[in-house]
This record gives sequence, structure tokens and C-alpha cells, in this order.
Amino acid sequence: MIRVLLADDQVLVRAGFRALLDAQPDIEVVGEADDGEQAVALAAELRPDVVLMDIRMPRLDGLAATRRIGEDAALDGVRVVVLTTFELDEYVFEALRAGAAGFLVKDTEPAELLRAVRVAAAGDALLSPGVTRRLIGEFAARSKAPATGGPTALAALTDREREVLALVGLGLSNEDIARRLVVSPLTAKTHVSRAMVKLGARDRAQLVVLAYESGLVRPGWLG
Repeated sequence: MIRVLLADDQVLVRAGFRALLDAQPDIEVVGEADDGEQAVALAAELRPDVVLMDIRMPRLDGLAATRRIGEDAALDGVRVVVLTTFELDEYVFEALRAGAAGFLVKDTEPAELLRAVRVAAAGDALLSPGVTRRLIGEFAARSKAPATGGPTALAALTDREREVLALVGLGLSNEDIARRLVVSPLTAKTHVSRAMVKLGARDRAQLVVLAYESGLVRPGWLG
């Protein structure tokens, strides 16, 4: 059973999400928070698999709340999916950097929301080609100087792992990477996992951030 915490200051939004999620046989809403402070506290208390976090909330915004959850070693298994009203919310890239597993716009289709919850709970990230890649590219271009040490940060990677990291940064899934490199999906997944371990990345979302910040992938590249 996938345990979900809803963090949004809009009661109607939470009610809609709860009705949709609780109707699924494999998903259970275990709590609701109407501000960021409460979201962090409930995440620590309830240990949900996924937090659906509105990025704009009172007391503590979703970005700060996401960072707190990401920095708490005891909550390593909690995946945060950021919710935003606009596709190009200027804080989303920072949320990914803070440890979010991905983001959704609030008017997303119900089937996409359900898929997002399941994907995040499985430890993957919502970084498929399309709007997410465009968003990350745009805000990576505006971000400050690389915080990861540039190319030096990638020294531990093999040439193949570097190649795979670049493809992850472009928004490709393991299946896409496998087709591009003519290897099996399992081999692609293994390379991604090894890159995560070597770079100390929490999840696939942070691999994308590292790919941009190190300069391995540049905004606007479409692969």
C-alpha cells in the first residue's frame, strides 16, 4: 500500500486529491497538512511514501519544507512531488535541487496524478521528456555557478556512466536510454544506479540537476 501525505492550503484541492487517491486499491491518504511546518511535522510522524507538496503555502513554503524533508536522514524513504499552478514556476528547479522527486501542475489529468504517485513511491522521478525537461533547462540556465565542482565532480564516473548521466539529464527514461545505447533496460538501470551512488544523488531528479550544474548537459539540448 502506498501511503500519501497531502500538503496544500486549499481544502477543496486536498479533498479532490483524497477522493481520487483513496479510491485506488493500492493508495491510502494517511494525512493532510495546510502549511509547510505541518507538512514537515507530519512527514516525520507518519513516514508516508509520497508527499504531494504545494509549492506555495503559509508559514513555511513548499520549497523550504521539501528541503527540510530531504535533509532529514530519517526520512530518506519519503519522496516529495511538488505541486504548482504554473508549468514554469520559478521555484521548481530549486525544489528538485532540494530533493523533490519531481513536479506536477495542479490541473494534471487524474490518471497522470496516480501514475506520478506510483512512480515516486517506486523510487523513480517524474522527469520524462517534455515540459519537465524544458523547465529544468530554463532554470538551470538561470541558476548560479555550478555547485558540484563542474567536471571534477564527475571524475568518479566511467565514460559509459557519464554518457548515461547526460541522457538522464535530457529527460530520457531507462527504456529510452537502453534504445539509444543499444543495451538492455536492466543494464541502463544499473548504470543509472551506479551513477547515483558515486555522485551521492538521492534520486533521479538530483541526477538531472547534477548533469546540468556540472555542464555535462546544457540548456536547450534535446539529445
